[in-house]
Amino acid sequence: MTSVEERRPRALFAGASRRWVRLLPWGVAFVLCVALLPTTIIVLTADYGLNGGVASALAVAQAAPLLLAVVRPLQAWYVVFAADLAGALALLTVDFPDRLLWPFPPMEIVGYVGLCLALGLRERRRTLLLVWLATAAANVTLGFFAPHGSGARELLLTILGGATLLLAGALRERSEVQRRLAEQETISEAERGRRTLLEERARIARELHDVVAHHMSVITVQADTAEYRLDRLPQDVREEFTTIAATARESLGEMRRLLGVLRNEDAHGELVPQPGLAQIGQLVEATSRTGGPVEFTPCEAEVPEAVGLSAYRIVQEALANVVRHAPGAATHVSLSVSRSDEDRGGERDEDRGGERLTVLVVNEPPPQPPAAPLEASGTGHGLVGMRERVRLVGGTLDAGPLPAGGFRVAAQLPLTEKDFT
Repeated sequence: MTSVEERRPRALFAGASRRWVRLLPWGVAFVLCVALLPTTIIVLTADYGLNGGVASALAVAQAAPLLLAVVRPLQAWYVVFAADLAGALALLTVDFPDRLLWPFPPMEIVGYVGLCLALGLRERRRTLLLVWLATAAANVTLGFFAPHGSGARELLLTILGGATLLLAGALRERSEVQRRLAEQETISEAERGRRTLLEERARIARELHDVVAHHMSVITVQADTAEYRLDRLPQDVREEFTTIAATARESLGEMRRLLGVLRNEDAHGELVPQPGLAQIGQLVEATSRTGGPVEFTPCEAEVPEAVGLSAYRIVQEALANVVRHAPGAATHVSLSVSRSDEDRGGERDEDRGGERLTVLVVNEPPPQPPAAPLEASGTGHGLVGMRERVRLVGGTLDAGPLPAGGFRVAAQLPLTEKDFT
C-alpha cells in the first residue's frame, strides 16, 4: 500500500502548509477551463468560420486537459499539443481574415501558457527543453503553410511558451535548492546534537575515571598491602582484606567497561563477556563475607544471555540493598525454572514455550537495626533499574517489604523470544 501511494502523482503545491496554496492550482485550472471552453467555441465558429461540431471538439480537447495538468502536466501537454496542431490544420480548410492569428489563436496561446507554467513547476530541465523544441519545431513547420504569409506574431506561442517554461523551471529549481538547504540544516542540527551528546558522555566518563577509579585503586592497593604493612594479622582478617581487594578490582573492571561504552571507543566494552547465572554464586559468596549469612539455591538451566545478565543484575542490586539497609540479616537467594499451569498441558518436554526463570531474593530483618543506613542519600534508582531490566525481557517484578520485617524481590523472566514479545 505504501509503495502504491508513493508512485501516485501529487498535485502541484500539495506539500504546502497553507490550504489556500494547495487549492490555488486547482482554482487557476478551473478558471482557465471554464473561461477558455466557451471562448474557443465562439471564436472558432464566429471569427474563423469553423464548423460548430469541430470547434466544440477542439475546445474540449484544448481546455479540459488543463484540469489534468494540476496532477499530470506532461500527459496533459500531449493532449493539448495534439489538439492545437489539429486546430491549426482544421483552420486551413476555412477562409478567415488575415488579421486573425494563425496557426494558434489567442485563446489557445493563453491555455498553452498556463500549461507551460504547470510543466515548469513539475518537470525536469531536460523535459522542459524537449517540450520547447517540439513547440518551436511545430510552430516553424506550420509557418511554411501559412495562408496569409508568416511573420513574427506567428511565433508568439513559441516565445511565450519558452519564457514561461524558463521562469517556472527557475522557480522550481530555486524551491528545490531551498528545500535541500533546509534538510541539510536539519541534518546538521541533529549532528550537532549528537556531537554534543557524545562530548557530554566523554566528559562524564572522564569524571568517573578521575574520581571513582582513583578511590577504588586506593582501596585495592591498601587491601592488597595490608598483610605486609600490618604485623600479626589473623587469618580471617587477611582473607577479608583479600576479598575486599578482589571486589574492588572487579568493580574497576566493570567500571572500565562502562567507560568504554560511554566513550564509544570501538564498542570494546560491549564485546566483553557479560555476567550470567554462573557468576551469581560468586556474587553470593562475596556478599556472605560481609557478615550476613546468605543461602543460595542455584539453577543449572541454560538461559538466554539477556535473561542471565538481567538475573545477575537483579541479584546484585538486591544483595547490595541488603548490605546497605539490613547489614547482618539472613538472606536467601534462589533460582529456578518453572512453567505456568496453562502451558503445561499437551506440551512436549523439549518445548520450552512458557518457561520462566524465577529469581527470588528474600532477607530477614537485621539482628540489630542499624543506627543509620549505610547510605543516607539513596536515590531509589536500584528498584527502577531492576524494573527496567525485567521489562526489557518481557518479565514481571514484585518487590516490597514483608509483614514481619525484611524485604522480598521476586522476578520472573521468560526464557523464549516468543515470551519476550
